[in-house]
Amino acid sequence: MPIETNFKFQQLHPAGEQPHALPPDFLGLLRGFVGAPKADGKAQRTWTGSGFNMIWRPNFGNEFGPTDFFLELNFTDETLDFNDISGPTGIANRGLLQEGIFLGGVAYLQTINDSFDNSGQHFEPGVWNNVPQTTDPSEPATVVRMGTIPHGTTINLQGRAFEVAQPQFQSASITPFTIGSADDAATNLIHFPEEILTNVTESRTPLANVAGLTQQQLTDPNIFLSQAIAGQTITRTVVIQVSSDSTPAGSVPDAGGGTDNTAFLVGKPPSGPNAHAPTVTSTFWIEEGTDAQGLPLLQLQYTQRVLLNFNGLSWPHITVATLRPL
Repeated sequence: MPIETNFKFQQLHPAGEQPHALPPDFLGLLRGFVGAPKADGKAQRTWTGSGFNMIWRPNFGNEFGPTDFFLELNFTDETLDFNDISGPTGIANRGLLQEGIFLGGVAYLQTINDSFDNSGQHFEPGVWNNVPQTTDPSEPATVVRMGTIPHGTTINLQGRAFEVAQPQFQSASITPFTIGSADDAATNLIHFPEEILTNVTESRTPLANVAGLTQQQLTDPNIFLSQAIAGQTITRTVVIQVSSDSTPAGSVPDAGGGTDNTAFLVGKPPSGPNAHAPTVTSTFWIEEGTDAQGLPLLQLQYTQRVLLNFNGLSWPHITVATLRPL
């Protein structure tokens, strides 16, 4: 489902600003999402591929099994479309504390279907921004992902983009832990039988729907990413890391960002949330090299981890995918 728009920003720069003072490319390393402009001036790219999704869902009144949660598992088919909307001027952000800045902008649309029954699972429109270095606040160049999720959450994820040779994938734990405790601290993890594929349970997607899923893949969904690049030779990788949380020491940037949730998700004391999504982190890898047959390779991989808070625990929701351009 490509984004069909001819919209481009065209906004005034300060009087007297010389063309050579403008950045050579407003998108910076986000350029890899859309590629170079075509003959008609458009820079647009559609990526398709497959992936895996897992989410611990709250389960009211034994609607899905006998426990107060349900572990949903999906093999997925995904389309991720990008369109450069920066125009000739970039996107103006007028400042009071410093001179205005001009952002690069990429509109995106993400659609994900379950590969077992082709049911629609996710729809997300949004915008990526490339933000230049600023003096007030004092921040290096950063990137931003702003998205709207129909289940009732909006996200503003900030971070940085940089280049490396090959991608590196950290492990991604699916095990819940106590709300407010250190994320993934070994002493705070709360294990459930549904994490083990050989355990029989009514509180998990039937394994026939995800035939071929291994225990290693479920325990650490990022294994799908490393398995997808086996046999490939990757020589250049753009890494884009963003998070809703700017509070940990060393965060870039160290202000702004966050998630916002509807009343239904947040709930009210003393009963607590239905399924509050307080934090989101994601990493994208735009990879170049050669595939297992020695042919030129252009590939997009990502991992995303959302925490859903309900019933006293933070429950991970992890999505991974490996995509190629159409």
